[in-house]
Amino acid sequence: MRDNRPKSRIFALGSAGALVTATLIAGAVTAPAASANAGHGQDREAHGAAVAAARAARAGIDWQDCPADWGLEKPIQCGWVTVPLDYAKPDGRKIKLAVDRIGSTGTPEERQGALVYNPGGPGGSGLRFPRRVTTKNPLWVNTSKAYDFVGFDPRGVGHSAPISCIDPQEYVKAPKADPVPDTEADKLAQRKLAREYAEGCAERSGKAVLAQMTTPNTVRDLDVIRAALGEKKLNYLGVSYGTYIGAVYGTLFPGHLRRMIVDSVVNPSREKIWYQANLDQDVAFESRWKDWEDWVASHDAAFHLGTTRAAVQAKWLQLRATAKQHPIGGVVGPAELIGAFQLAPYYDSSWVPAATLLSQYFAGDTQALVDAAAPDMSDTAGNISAENGNAVYTAVECTDAKWPTSWRKWDRDNTLLNRDYPFMTWANAWLNLPCATWPVKQQTPVEVKTGKGLPPVLIVQSTRDAATPYDGAVELHKRFKGSRLITEKDAGSHGVTGLVNPCINSRVDSYLLTGKLDAADVTCTPHATPQP
Repeated sequence: MRDNRPKSRIFALGSAGALVTATLIAGAVTAPAASANAGHGQDREAHGAAVAAARAARAGIDWQDCPADWGLEKPIQCGWVTVPLDYAKPDGRKIKLAVDRIGSTGTPEERQGALVYNPGGPGGSGLRFPRRVTTKNPLWVNTSKAYDFVGFDPRGVGHSAPISCIDPQEYVKAPKADPVPDTEADKLAQRKLAREYAEGCAERSGKAVLAQMTTPNTVRDLDVIRAALGEKKLNYLGVSYGTYIGAVYGTLFPGHLRRMIVDSVVNPSREKIWYQANLDQDVAFESRWKDWEDWVASHDAAFHLGTTRAAVQAKWLQLRATAKQHPIGGVVGPAELIGAFQLAPYYDSSWVPAATLLSQYFAGDTQALVDAAAPDMSDTAGNISAENGNAVYTAVECTDAKWPTSWRKWDRDNTLLNRDYPFMTWANAWLNLPCATWPVKQQTPVEVKTGKGLPPVLIVQSTRDAATPYDGAVELHKRFKGSRLITEKDAGSHGVTGLVNPCINSRVDSYLLTGKLDAADVTCTPHATPQP
């Protein structure tokens, strides 16, 4: 599952090497002290990354006003960083990555460098990060005095050599088949769609590009961006899949990190990336969905959907069955409902809107549901963006790691899970099934571990997160020596650092401004529960 889905779409979320020659690089950067935990191919890629970073340090970034249609107001500036498509061939084909920034708001004495952000995905754009300063987001006022806020579109995303797998209008078209299969014929139809989708990725984007759509390459790109910014060391904030970028960066470039916060953590274990991670999500989504239903039931006076979880679930199943028989407004079937309602287990900010939609529907207002869950065929730019996000999600997860190719395994695992965790299981399975017939070589994930020079890393995680279950934070904490874990107990909104919780916000500020962490791990009480 991807973690930053446009409305009405079902997505989910989301090679080390040693430098062979310790070249000193002019200006911003010394050669990477990358850890040697893989073979010759990775040595070449580490060397290529050092070459690309040296070139970027010399070239810098030509900052300009952002293009008008990017939606980034002044004084945010935009620019480009050139990277190799394939780091084993640093003189081969190049791609340009879109970056943006806003300067630190404090005095020159207060400035500590750039803070680079990734929101997750895979497939999410970070370009809106500097808007936390222009919109005067109160949680980031203190850190923005000390840091330039820098965002970027990762390779394949948005303005950075975007990839595609299917015609965007076709991609958003509704209604789609119910993800939960009734018959073997239903499964065969979904398998055919998944196979065609994988083929479409190769046809529309090219196998040479797909083969380089990996987390380690995005991590190398991040190091080139660091060099282009003129930063000796990186300050990084990664959320969701952005935490996996951070985990791999900390492994490949431990000596290039100054400070890093990872928020809502992908489990970095090779055993989890990516097939098992998605199965784990299905379990966690069911738990969080039930949390939402309990909350709806506790506010029956506002929503009139019943006073127990079972009553609310019955309403959901009634809506789902109705939409399956006769798609609402001709366009909203079960697939579209999951696309809209999965926002509730993702984000507490969607609890009231999701409950309101369900309540309105049972009060006789179907239009609100159609507006929320149906695609807008006239929004071609939004549809291009949605399709691109899903293409990148698929390409990265499918190329990063080996996936089962046996349909029997997929069928058995998902049939079993669906019995107890039906909300998301089959929808997530079909989203990921292109990886079973992926047209390019699948890689072996990096073994995430502590390397020489890794600074103390701050890990932030809620216990009931659906998209990145809590165990992921515990696992990264074990692997990164000297890291600190802040646990938001009895909470589950995905992306904790963006929520008002002084116990967490004050520690994020303190770490970014002073580098100081608590002497031991910290447990915080939950942020405020939404009120209808």
